[in-house]
Amino acid sequence: MTFPADFRWGVATAAFQVEGATTADGRTPSIWDAFCAREGAVAGGDTGDPAADHYHRMPADVALMRDLGVGVYRFSLAWPRVRPDGGEINAAGLDFYERLIDNLLDAGVTPWPTLYHWDLPQALEERGGWTARDTAYRFADYAAAVVERLGDRVGTWTTLNEPWCSAFLGYGSGRHAPGRTEPRAAVAAAHHLLLAHGLGAAAIRDTVPGAEVGVTLNLFPVGVADPGSAADWDVARRVDGLQNRVFLDPVLRGRYPDDVLTDLEPYGLRDAIHDGDERIIGTPVDFLGVNYYRDLLVSAVPDARSGLPSEWVGAEHVSFPERDLPKTDSGWDISPEPLTGLLLRLHTEYPRLPLYITENGVAFPDEIGADGHIADTDRIAFVDAHLRAAHAAIEAGVDLRGYFYWSLLDNFEWAEGYAKRFGLVHVDYATQRRTPKASASWYARVMADNGLAGRE
Repeated sequence: MTFPADFRWGVATAAFQVEGATTADGRTPSIWDAFCAREGAVAGGDTGDPAADHYHRMPADVALMRDLGVGVYRFSLAWPRVRPDGGEINAAGLDFYERLIDNLLDAGVTPWPTLYHWDLPQALEERGGWTARDTAYRFADYAAAVVERLGDRVGTWTTLNEPWCSAFLGYGSGRHAPGRTEPRAAVAAAHHLLLAHGLGAAAIRDTVPGAEVGVTLNLFPVGVADPGSAADWDVARRVDGLQNRVFLDPVLRGRYPDDVLTDLEPYGLRDAIHDGDERIIGTPVDFLGVNYYRDLLVSAVPDARSGLPSEWVGAEHVSFPERDLPKTDSGWDISPEPLTGLLLRLHTEYPRLPLYITENGVAFPDEIGADGHIADTDRIAFVDAHLRAAHAAIEAGVDLRGYFYWSLLDNFEWAEGYAKRFGLVHVDYATQRRTPKASASWYARVMADNGLAGRE
């Protein structure tokens, strides 16, 4: 099973999850530093230090990517490291990313930076965070500063990673930083994140004409538990609107869906939209990043987990019935086949543009054997199945141009702390020793072969 000749293979990480060094070289606290300090907010009381200590071990991590044959490295920059407190440029912070990019280029690895992966400077949160319209303009300033310094060596930029999580987990259910449980705030945050994307995309192109710019969304196919239930179909429409279309439509069509505007009118969406906002948000993008981990099966019948606080603004009664499917260590259903349908939906329902699977991966316990090896055959099977689903979409005509495994390294997994391991490379957090798992060797072969071996 061979992928297109120019298909791009890579791995992904995010700054707060791997860098550590949260007070080094002028970096100031982010909303995740503040969230980690809350009692009970993060499993095990874990924090962003030491993470995988990538800030200090970056050259060795780049050498590891080179040895694995990684073609592209998707990483994020820490806004509090580059513009501490959302203010003046911190040259030392940008120096780190300059060294990273230069190391990558020397190793033959293409840098693929994301400007925002959830670590808003805490000082900006104290001025309203993403509920404040001004934050979108501060993001554009930050984007311009980064691209002015690094744009001579980077051709492709991603503005935001998973704005759904930033808005609805951060301000709706409070399960992520900044830990607020305010439905109206979540809706305002979603709009201002989209505005930041549009302003940031324009700032990138103004600074480096010809730069490729995109955004990464976490998208979920949504199915109904009872196909005969009109209530289930309505809640599926609402969840699809909140999870997928509230971001896809403004970015790719330049307007919010009418039904989403109606659903979220009680929560202030129309009030948040100023004249010209949808035009800014709809600034053309060169590609769309798709993060896919699972699909969703929804029911309108509430269960014990339904209700407030909720990320499902306006559909707090939704429930997600259990299915007889294998599960990851995160408790997520393993469902690779819907990835094909998701990619086809993007191909047929939205303006055609290149797609990349910018995250796909899985957490398993990953026990180290007596021989010191980690035989994570379950992870290999997971990635193999998802790559086959992606290949089926390519065969159906989808312009899918790359795949990035999440993650290169075991890391700080947000509210789960260090309890979940997604990495191709095991990290002993006490010693910071790196041990490539069996999946790393397998993925190296996939990248080298540009495809998968046949199944028996």
